[in-house]
Amino acid sequence: MERDSMEFDVLIVGAGVAGLSAAIRLKQQANEAGQELEVCVVEKGAEVGAHILSGAVIEARALDELIPNWKELGAPVKTLVTEDQVFLLRNEKSGIKLPNIAVPKTMHNAGKNYIISLANLTRWLGEQAEALEVNVFPGFPAASIIYGEKGEVQGVITGDMGISAKGEQKDSFTPGMELKAKYTLFAEGVHGHLGKELIAHYKLAEGKDAQHYGIGIKELWEIDPAKHKPGLVVHGSGWPLPKDAGGGFFLYHDENNQVEVGLIIDLSYSNTYLSPFDEFQRLKHHPVLKQYLEGGKRIAYGARAITKGGFNCLPKMTFPGGLLIGCNAGTLNFAKIKGVHTAMKSGMLAAESVFEAIKGGDEGGNELTSHTEKWDASWANAELKSTRNFGPAMHKYGTFLGGTFNFIDQNIFGGKLPITLHDTTPDYAMLKPASECQKIEYPKPDGILSFDKLSSVYLSSAIHEEDQPVHLRLADPDLPLRDNLPMYDEPAQRYCPAGVYEIVEDEPGKPKFQINFSNCVHCKTCDIKDPAQNITWVTPEGGGGPNYPNM
Repeated sequence: MERDSMEFDVLIVGAGVAGLSAAIRLKQQANEAGQELEVCVVEKGAEVGAHILSGAVIEARALDELIPNWKELGAPVKTLVTEDQVFLLRNEKSGIKLPNIAVPKTMHNAGKNYIISLANLTRWLGEQAEALEVNVFPGFPAASIIYGEKGEVQGVITGDMGISAKGEQKDSFTPGMELKAKYTLFAEGVHGHLGKELIAHYKLAEGKDAQHYGIGIKELWEIDPAKHKPGLVVHGSGWPLPKDAGGGFFLYHDENNQVEVGLIIDLSYSNTYLSPFDEFQRLKHHPVLKQYLEGGKRIAYGARAITKGGFNCLPKMTFPGGLLIGCNAGTLNFAKIKGVHTAMKSGMLAAESVFEAIKGGDEGGNELTSHTEKWDASWANAELKSTRNFGPAMHKYGTFLGGTFNFIDQNIFGGKLPITLHDTTPDYAMLKPASECQKIEYPKPDGILSFDKLSSVYLSSAIHEEDQPVHLRLADPDLPLRDNLPMYDEPAQRYCPAGVYEIVEDEPGKPKFQINFSNCVHCKTCDIKDPAQNITWVTPEGGGGPNYPNM
């Protein structure tokens, strides 16, 4: 197919905080050096920030370094944390509030960190990038990688538009473009499909622990002003999750009488009948959360996988012609439940490595090994190294014993215990057959505090062109009914938080595996948790997916 082509000095895939931080830092250096530098950012969302979802409480450390006068420039970072509360929920009615002294230092936020909408911060970073004359193209998903004759990455091809569900070209067909660059930075976020390909192609994860993930489900609520406490951060674990499922909840009091409430569940859970969405819905009925939500109104919903393996799981970030950055590489610090500052720093370091090479006359296509040295010497790497045991401890020892280990490691030894715990089993391999699992009976939603999946997806503003190829690819279309249904009671119908996968019967006694791809909120959970690893998430037609406001 003949395609139009554009060339840049640096191409960045993904307009999240890592990608935009890299773009901004590249142009800052170019301006300081008086050098022309063409930087392009492509983003699959309909607008910058459309697909961005996080808790979020952030450290401003990387933002301070990147844009020191961010306050004067009106960054949407305003609500300073005033109080931390951490609970261990015993059952549906009671819980223990832990004293601050018993909480790992990594979870202390008061007086130093901020409650934000990450989607809005990303939109603001997009404005800063455009002010520096970065080319930002939303609605253009990077669909495939361009490799050179020497095996180097030369750029990407954006997705074709106007392909029917049957794979035929419609009247509206427009071929994707070839975007080429000296260096390409991949900042797709969690489990990006091109990042997944690069890790396999260049064996970037060789010698590392298997990467680990969680699923984060979040709602934005407008609550009674009398109950609103700007700056209050509430975290907790325990009920309703069973012992073999790690995770925890958050409830953050932001500005404008709004709270952000959510549940993160480790995707290493073993009970095939567990539904992360339904666990979250019943969690909200607990008095610790209900006291704030009751009488309020839910105004937005979303879900997103989280790369949480940390230091032990970090892949090699360099390969010929490009770099992996941010959550595509897995830079989140799960011990802090924070990844914005480390993602931004990884993008900034990548920008410095790339600009250093181009300024020196590098024409591209090489492996920037200097970036490894920069990353290894950074505070972001040191931070991840000091918390390397946090996740493995929780997986190995459970919430209570794992939490005790982490308290000792972080509060007493400062993350410098002379041992390193490992967790080498992939999350999908932890799922047990249905015959070994106890069914979970979830209460029906009341429409007040708890809701169903379809009404939730509606609040994500997810939209996809219906007449296009399904972007959730099955390597073996027969496997869900042949293998997953009899062995696992097909877990896709439960682990998906958007009702994408269903077992339906068009005829009595004849089950059918149905994919409602238009519901997809691009969380990537199916690609991660399917026990047969039969599902591959790829980019849908440009602009498709959720459109998160203030998330």
